[in-house]
Amino acid sequence: MTVMHPVSAATRDRLARAGLDPAAVEHLVQMAIAEDLAGGIDVTSVATVPLGQRSTAQFAARRAGTVAGIPVAAAVIDVVCGDAASEFVYVAHDGDRVAAGAVLARVVAPTRLLLTAERTSLNLLCHLSGIATLTARWSDELVGTGARVRDTRKTTPGLRMLEKYAVRCGGGVNHRMALSDAALVKDNHVMAAGGVAAAFTAVRRLAPEITLEIEVDTMDQLREALDAGADLIMFDNFTVAEMREGVAVVRAYAAASGREVLIEASGGLTVDQARAVGETGVDYIAVGALTHSAPILDVGLDLTEVH
Repeated sequence: MTVMHPVSAATRDRLARAGLDPAAVEHLVQMAIAEDLAGGIDVTSVATVPLGQRSTAQFAARRAGTVAGIPVAAAVIDVVCGDAASEFVYVAHDGDRVAAGAVLARVVAPTRLLLTAERTSLNLLCHLSGIATLTARWSDELVGTGARVRDTRKTTPGLRMLEKYAVRCGGGVNHRMALSDAALVKDNHVMAAGGVAAAFTAVRRLAPEITLEIEVDTMDQLREALDAGADLIMFDNFTVAEMREGVAVVRAYAAASGREVLIEASGGLTVDQARAVGETGVDYIAVGALTHSAPILDVGLDLTEVH
């Protein structure tokens, strides 16, 4: 049975500097490896690879994109290989834009253990790099508009920390990480509370210090949200023309009141609409697809030398 090892000090430092919790990444990786082995061994690798054989391998992008998750892949190597992995060299870094064929990292370790770690490390690296790549496309489209793309809570259970990190690697910004660190009053909350103002007051009473965002579907709701005192207003499923009108209303209110109110556009938006939406004057564009629908960036782990 494969022994689980702790993440190395060097990898922990890399993860921490990236804004990730090393202990949480280690726990996730251990669960992923345990799932892959299911209490047994890597039958194919044990059968075909001589005990004691070591190899050099490299992670390489098979198409162009933006990289995220190299330290996470290193954590997988650490957990599976432990001190037996004598080398993990970063050739690229998270947030880098790479061409097809670009080498991202090189590793030297026992061949059996490398092959056991291969799929889990690639699953995470490909997925996170796919999110970063899609986010970078949005970020490119929004250059010069003043708007920024940001994620939602439409994340894979257990992977939110990593997926939101990948959004940052692609040039996007994060919305709330959890239900407790910001309030977002949506239509169901409004209905349950008895109106926008009532919902706003109830949240402010419970949590007076946190950012409070209100989702609106109509201009009437927009004015009600402004009168209530929202910090941030989400235009839900507005047309581009409605967004322009809504932005004008918010900016006029802000000028008259002396209070800054930020604006977010949301509702099934696609990257081909990004620039038109950004040019309406909104501050953020919320895109659930960054995390729930990004295609992977194809990355491979290939042996380059057997020792």
